[in-house]
Order: sequence, then structure tokens, then C-alpha cells
Amino acid sequence: MLTVDTTRPTGPAGRISRVETLTLGTAWRDFSYVRLHTDEGLTGVGEITHPYRGRETCSLTEAMAERHLLGADPFDVEEIWLRMYQGDFLRGGDIGGIVVSGVDQALYDLMGKALGVPAYRLTGGACRTDVRVYANGWYTGERDPASFAARAKEAVGRGYDALKFDPFGAGLGELSRDELRRSLAIVAAVREAVGPGVDLFVEGHARFAMATAARLVRELEPYELGWFEEPLPWTHIDRYAELRQRAAMPIAGGEHFHNRYEYARLFATAAVDVIQPDLSMAGGFTEVRKLAAQADTHAMLVAPHNSNSPVCTTASVHAVLGMPNFSILETFDGMLDPHVFDAVRGALPVENGRIGLPSAPGLGIELVDEVFAEHPPSHRFWNMFAEGWERRAR
Repeated sequence: MLTVDTTRPTGPAGRISRVETLTLGTAWRDFSYVRLHTDEGLTGVGEITHPYRGRETCSLTEAMAERHLLGADPFDVEEIWLRMYQGDFLRGGDIGGIVVSGVDQALYDLMGKALGVPAYRLTGGACRTDVRVYANGWYTGERDPASFAARAKEAVGRGYDALKFDPFGAGLGELSRDELRRSLAIVAAVREAVGPGVDLFVEGHARFAMATAARLVRELEPYELGWFEEPLPWTHIDRYAELRQRAAMPIAGGEHFHNRYEYARLFATAAVDVIQPDLSMAGGFTEVRKLAAQADTHAMLVAPHNSNSPVCTTASVHAVLGMPNFSILETFDGMLDPHVFDAVRGALPVENGRIGLPSAPGLGIELVDEVFAEHPPSHRFWNMFAEGWERRAR
């Protein structure tokens, strides 16, 4: 089972005959993709973006193709997932997790195209008519209350009724008195600017020691947050449950975990109220559905992390349509360069903070090679623990 068996009957997509990787440069970060070809003339795409290690991720994708994908039937998704994970001796980690995730997305794209149905029809259908999203990345600019408030109003003016932001600057471990006051003033200004009808989520970026996190859950209580995300480093996962007992708002997290084995401790410790698996990091459709089912047995909601391109946004929409305990989906699509949408033709649009039911077969996305050639990767790095990171200098 851990080798490609070309003697078995083949499904309507044929067999995988070629695997490519492509990377697109943008003003924010590079976006990377895998494109699978079959001998029946079909192509399937998936996102393999790594914020800092794009070259390494593409290299591993190409190597895994030789070992586990060429000659495989795209409909054998469970076996391919196992072959890539167990056969390649993956034991967690971001690069391997991203590769498996992007390939899995591309397999569902191929299956949908072969059957002539949208990918969500292969993952439980739909139990909702659209998908609610929240905006991230909208607060690029100076770190002061007035700047955040103005940008929050702009985001709401574009139709979003839910926003996420990190008000803490380069804080790590603890905050000085001045920085604590400044951070809280930013949250207060955003709440006042958008009013009580907009959901606000505060991002901690897994940066605080327990004493600071505990103080923050007290200080943030008046602002009626939808959740406080990753207030503690995951090296201290056992203290998450303790923090939850002190918090008036839900605690969210899980974007850094790449499969059910890494998530096991999060579930066992009841670390969060809302899990945030990323469809381009946590194993693709095949694995995220299992994580959602496990979350449901722990009375947890699912709000997928998505700091990637419109390809991951589109794949995530397909994944959550049939997920009963889905809450809301993250998107950065509103801050991206126009050429990104030219490069990933067919990505689902955000309209008034919602994304509607897809209709095209598979994911409905085609990569436009000419646009990739015009915008090569930059391999830039921005450090969110450096002063001024939130300006995301271009």
C-alpha cells in the first residue's frame, strides 16, 4: 500500500503523469502552488505557500512527486495521503505538512473536474448557502489608535462585518506598561469605530507568557471579542485550558498544527474553544474534515486559518460548506495585488463579507502561467517580532 500500484483499475481522472510547482511574487509574500497533470488531460491545482521557505517547499513537492505521485490514481486520496506521510517518514513540521496539504487540494480538484462537480460535492455537500469570512491584513499602517480605527472603518465599508487584528506590535513574552496601554487603546478605538455589530478577533501570535496573557484576557473583556487567538506559545499548551477558565471570551488556535497527530494534544488538554486548521498546512480536505469531526466531539467550533492566496480561500470554502460546526473563515484577499487574481483565474470572490456556493467543477481555478512569468518570487522576509512589522513595508 505504500507504493504506487499501476495494476489496479483507474478512475475517470486517469493517472498522474506530471507534477509542477509555480511561485508568484506579490508585494506581501510569495504564493506557491502545485499543479498535477493526468494522462487523461486533466489538471488539478493546490496551494503550497510557505511564508518564508517557498523554495524548500517546492523542492520537497517535486521530490515527493517522484516517490509517491507519478502513476497514482487521484481518486485514491486516503492512500496517497498515507503514502506521502508514512512513506516519506514525515513526523510533523511545516514544510511536509504544506506539501501534503497542497497535493490533497489538487487531488480533489482533479476528482471534481473528472466527475463534473464542484469539490464540495465530494466532501459532504453543503449545509449552508454561503460562507461568512472575516478580513485580516486591513490594518497595514502606523500602530496608533486613530490609524487602526480609520482602517477598520474602511474594511467595514467594503462589506466585512468581522475583522481580526494584532494590536501588540513587536511584543514578546510580556508588555511594558506603555505598550499595554497602547495595545488596549488600539482595541478600544477599533471597537468604537466599527460599533457593537461587528465581530472583532484579537490575534496574539502565540507570543505571551502566562502572566501577561492572563492580564490581557481581563483587560480585553469590555470589548466583547469574538475570540482571543493564540495568546500563549504552543510550547505551553497545557496552560491554555487554565487560561480558558479565566477568559470571558473564547480562546482560538491551532494554525501551527499539521495533522491529527499534532492536534491530539490540543484536544486532550481542551486547549481552545475554536480550532483553526489551515487547509494548506493541516493536511488538505482529507485531514481537515477529520479534525472538524474530532472538534465536534469536544464541543469546539472550526474557523480555518487562511493567510494564503485566493486558491486557499477557495479550497477552504469548498471544505467548510459541509462542516456543521464551522464558524467563520479568515481571508486576506482584500489586501492583495490585482495581479494575484489574474494569476489564479476563477478564484471565488468575497462579496459583502460572504462567499457564495461554487458552481465550477473541482476548485474552478486555473493558473495563468504568463502572469507568473511577469511576477517572479522575491523571497522576502518580514519579522513580526521586529518593530514596525505591522506596516508590512513594500
